[in-house]
Amino acid sequence: MDLHVHIGRSSDGKTVKRGTSKELTFANIAYEARFRKGINVIGVVDCVSPWIIKDIEDLLKRGELEELPEGGMIYRDDLVILLGSEIETREKGGCHAHSLVFFPYLWQVKEFSRIMEGHMPNLAENSTMSRLSGQQLFDIADSLGGFYMPAHAFTPYKSFYGNCTHSLHTVFGESSFAKIPAVELGLSADTYMASLLSELDGKAFTSNSDAHSLLRIGREYNVMRLAALNYGEVLKALKCQNGREIVANYGLDPKLGKYHRTFCLQCNEITELPPPVLQCPNDPRHRVVVGVRDRIEVIKDRHDSPADVNGRPDEKASTARRPPYHYQVPLNFLPGVGPRTIDKLIQAFGTEMNILHRVVPEDLAKVVPQSIVDLIVKGREGRLAIAHGGGGIYGKVLE
Repeated sequence: MDLHVHIGRSSDGKTVKRGTSKELTFANIAYEARFRKGINVIGVVDCVSPWIIKDIEDLLKRGELEELPEGGMIYRDDLVILLGSEIETREKGGCHAHSLVFFPYLWQVKEFSRIMEGHMPNLAENSTMSRLSGQQLFDIADSLGGFYMPAHAFTPYKSFYGNCTHSLHTVFGESSFAKIPAVELGLSADTYMASLLSELDGKAFTSNSDAHSLLRIGREYNVMRLAALNYGEVLKALKCQNGREIVANYGLDPKLGKYHRTFCLQCNEITELPPPVLQCPNDPRHRVVVGVRDRIEVIKDRHDSPADVNGRPDEKASTARRPPYHYQVPLNFLPGVGPRTIDKLIQAFGTEMNILHRVVPEDLAKVVPQSIVDLIVKGREGRLAIAHGGGGIYGKVLE
């Protein structure tokens, strides 16, 4: 399951989400997830746009999608698409945060779009920006029977913990907070880091790609235990109900994330000092982008996390157990691996997930040079040397 994939364009070429690939159409996302990534549940997060609603209706009429009685859209028998939106809200003090909302049925999405026309200045061409607070957005989603999840919860600029608050309780009322089933970790955080906040003990952690191109789909995802593929089962898993649950998270090593450590905008440097680093070590007057790792060190209320550095549960922890968090390094992060090599590997082995986690090295070596095989194996085993990212710059795998 990857619950955060953007749409860049409608099927007739209208811009839906700026800063995303024009190849990110609803139909292309479904094909990429199903046939190239090996994903079974995909969350499409720009469905508030009336142009995307029209695309969905057209796909339904052509029989390429089918709405499920239990919620969600089925594509080619074994891919479920959840209809959602990423919405930006404004909190007290003027800070901004992103959240994800999902709905089981198209009629709810259409009603959500109608309501949001009164709260979004240019809904058709900017499917994110709103004038609402997080609580107000939650209330709308909840009233329509959807669920709400804070997006990339620790990222600077556009998240609750990243720049708005030290606690979600300052944003949401108690009954609303209790209804939020999960939070999204973001590319620069993992289970170990998020577990340092005790208020999140009752929330599931999701690791999603936040894909702005087809290539990025599945760079983070979740493995879930479900009885069937549909919206209702996914929601039960997020709530850990009736034996449904997230059994594993797969995500980037947080060091590869764009905002893992503090970055000085004047020096153009990512800090190498131990966290927390909240100002430039060369000149405290310089403006910095505080890293996720550094921010968590400031707002945490727990020093011994219920998970170890690899996201594995600590048997001595006093809090609830967490599913394991497996670091993965997508193919496009590996030195010397370009689009042609990726296409060659996928043609030989089916999906990127097979290549990253399942195909034996001997078989990989029949398709690509041994140097690339060695990088894939080191990525599986967590032995790659990584220079951490910050300030909007991805971390880098060192050769």
